[in-house]
Amino acid sequence: MNAPLNRRALLGLGISVSFLGTQAFAAAEGDLAKKKLVVVICRGGMDGLSVSPPVGDADYAALRGSIAMRPDQVLKLDDTFGLHPELKTVHALAQQGQARIAPAIASPDRARSHFEAQDVLETGAAGVYGAETGWLNRTLEALTPVRKVEGLSVGTTAPLILRGKVQAASWSPGRGVDETARLPTLLQDLYKTDPLLGPAFARGLETETMAQTAMTALSATPAMNEAAASTPAMGSMAPMSATKANDRQNRAGSEAARKLGSTLGGFMIQAGGPQIAAISLDGFDTHAGQAGQIATRLSYMDAVLAGLHQGLGAEWKNTVVVAVTEFGRTARVNGTGGTDHGTGSTGLILGGALKQGGIVGDWPTLKQTALFENRDTAPTLDMRGLFKGVLADHMGVDRTILEKKVFPDSAGAKPVTGLV
Repeated sequence: MNAPLNRRALLGLGISVSFLGTQAFAAAEGDLAKKKLVVVICRGGMDGLSVSPPVGDADYAALRGSIAMRPDQVLKLDDTFGLHPELKTVHALAQQGQARIAPAIASPDRARSHFEAQDVLETGAAGVYGAETGWLNRTLEALTPVRKVEGLSVGTTAPLILRGKVQAASWSPGRGVDETARLPTLLQDLYKTDPLLGPAFARGLETETMAQTAMTALSATPAMNEAAASTPAMGSMAPMSATKANDRQNRAGSEAARKLGSTLGGFMIQAGGPQIAAISLDGFDTHAGQAGQIATRLSYMDAVLAGLHQGLGAEWKNTVVVAVTEFGRTARVNGTGGTDHGTGSTGLILGGALKQGGIVGDWPTLKQTALFENRDTAPTLDMRGLFKGVLADHMGVDRTILEKKVFPDSAGAKPVTGLV
């Protein structure tokens, strides 16, 4: 079950709220009581080769074709990998040793179905429909006998990852932020092979996404409402080019995303506030016209992370953020400038609690013989191993409980150690 929070009372940065009456517990619990974990679920199948383009891989450019990035276009991480140019905050944190990539990560699922893969990601089970509760909720349950830890879900509906026996709070930032993205995701699957409708639908979806998020930005805070009220009415404005309109919508969308992140950070630094949070970002299913769509989505994700970093302030040093997706996308570009459902993708691990280091997991390369089923980035890291490592070393979850209760049947997914 999830207890709704009052949006009107919580939206500003100057938040004053007690989560389930537990204002005093943090001071008595030592260092572990200060630790925070945020899980970002990028729904739709985020293309890992766009998040962290392996521009130093000899086979990358030929496979990616029209959507390949040149080495001088990416934000360099090392001789093999860069970050998408919209991930400026992530790159700045990486330069400080506070962000790393897992470039070939996946859940145990191999069906390439959104519904099945998201179920496996969020339940933490070895297979689809293997559990009815989410692994973050089972984490809360495992920690309850030791210390009280609150959970918070951000979004219009509580994600499966936080559903279960332990009550978690929920907060919805309001209408307009990605709440309609899943229907277009299904429609894209229908249109992806149509040479005419596929690209047209992708362009329309990109414009609609920017417009929705811009509307959220204009209604997100009283200050922004005042700014909107002082702007001349549309009828009195000079005609605006499509490019300028899109730029304006992008800026508004980024501001909304940043506000969402900073508000979440504000929740988490309160006395008795949540130590664990989950947030869903939709719209990563890019079957056609991928370059523009994913640039928009990644810019918004980067803004959320920038806002979270700002909102947490000094508590960033006690925080780990993990951003994952249900599956990656094909290594080869398709005929409509997009990619189809794949397997391995890129996970992001960020936070002031993170140890400096290189990539997490191994890079299988994009050689023809290395591709999974001759089409996808081959996964070398089970994401349950990443989750187990973070929960044990950062949040202090007992390793035996992790193996038996939080991630049952996961003996083959060895915990990733040494991250914090």
